[in-house]
Amino acid sequence: MLHVLAVFAAAVLFGTTGTSQALGPEGTTPLAVGAVRLAIGGTGLALFAFALAHRHRVRADRTGAAPPLSLRSLPATRARLRPLALMVLTGACLAIYQPLFFLGTERNGVAVGTVIALGSAPIMAGVLEWALTRRVPSGAWMVATALATVGVVLLGLGGGAAGSGAGGTDPVGLAGSLGAAASFAVIANAQRRLLDGGWDPFTVVGAMGASSAVISFAVLPFVDLSWLSTAAGLAMALWLGVATISIAYVLFTWGLSGLTAATAATLTLGEPLTAAILGLTVLDERLSVLAVAGLVVLAAGLALLAWGSRAARDPRPFAVEG
Repeated sequence: MLHVLAVFAAAVLFGTTGTSQALGPEGTTPLAVGAVRLAIGGTGLALFAFALAHRHRVRADRTGAAPPLSLRSLPATRARLRPLALMVLTGACLAIYQPLFFLGTERNGVAVGTVIALGSAPIMAGVLEWALTRRVPSGAWMVATALATVGVVLLGLGGGAAGSGAGGTDPVGLAGSLGAAASFAVIANAQRRLLDGGWDPFTVVGAMGASSAVISFAVLPFVDLSWLSTAAGLAMALWLGVATISIAYVLFTWGLSGLTAATAATLTLGEPLTAAILGLTVLDERLSVLAVAGLVVLAAGLALLAWGSRAARDPRPFAVEG
């Protein structure tokens, strides 16, 4: 039960990301908010995750169990460089994900931007895995992909607020959400490969946090951070960094270690659900009838994807969320 609560709590925390940014001070940019979020959250995630990974190694030593792989346990050869490169790649993709995700929510609203990004992400991850491994997806996955694609198209055509005359989703914002989804797809497949190779989940996630934080700190001198001097700006940065990155990813990783793939996939649907509810209620966003239809169709695709995952392979935590 604790693992279920951990993953669901993480999904809810992830789902507050877009609304938190929307409620923040004026004068922010997607790049600045994303960089600050990861500078804080990536650092905290690395500290938490590496501490838990060390605890796992100590416990393995005490019980005589085979310890998970770590960079220190490998010789300084290609055996170490290849997994290190994959870990750095996940951090780079997480850093890229941030401004693209916030661009999508800024241009199209939290409900539409978040659901497009999160709804497209598992589909793109599956397509990339198909291309890399030649593993034929299940029939349920194909139907879910078709539904999700139709849902995204409907959102793209009718994402404007009802009665606003917007005439559809902003194309730049749509590109941002889809780009964020593509970044997630790379992360998912890279982490899947590492975990299949015997790496400890917390080592993998901690390395992602550390490398993303390094990239974000390099970006900070080139963005406007004046909004951080306000109470609202500081509160937003701390929430986005500590709550939706550091705490959420640790809960997510730990919770997935004790769940089946089907249960985990279903629980992670709490993220787009939370984002949509907050966007429509807290932010008072309005959607056209076509956009609502798109949300329903996309939700059906995600639900089918969760149902179909009951026959998935090893349910180790290979994917991260927003």
